[in-house]
Amino acid sequence: MQRIIALILVIIPVLLAAAGVKYMRDMVFGILHAPIPYLWLQFIVGLLFFLIGLGIIASFVLYRDRKRNKVQSRFQK
Repeated sequence: MQRIIALILVIIPVLLAAAGVKYMRDMVFGILHAPIPYLWLQFIVGLLFFLIGLGIIASFVLYRDRKRNKVQSRFQK
């Protein structure tokens, strides 16, 4: 059960990061999505989605590796 919950917690940020990449890509090709009024704003929203998703995934991996003592000494608490 814990593995399923962990998988769900990892899938949500991956989807958020993927949506961010899609928004940034669509801005490059000039495709504007309905809730966002400007292309530059769409790019900023996409960048925020991507950075938030990537940050959550990175912090999850760092936390897991710290628990298993698989990080360098500078990353230890």
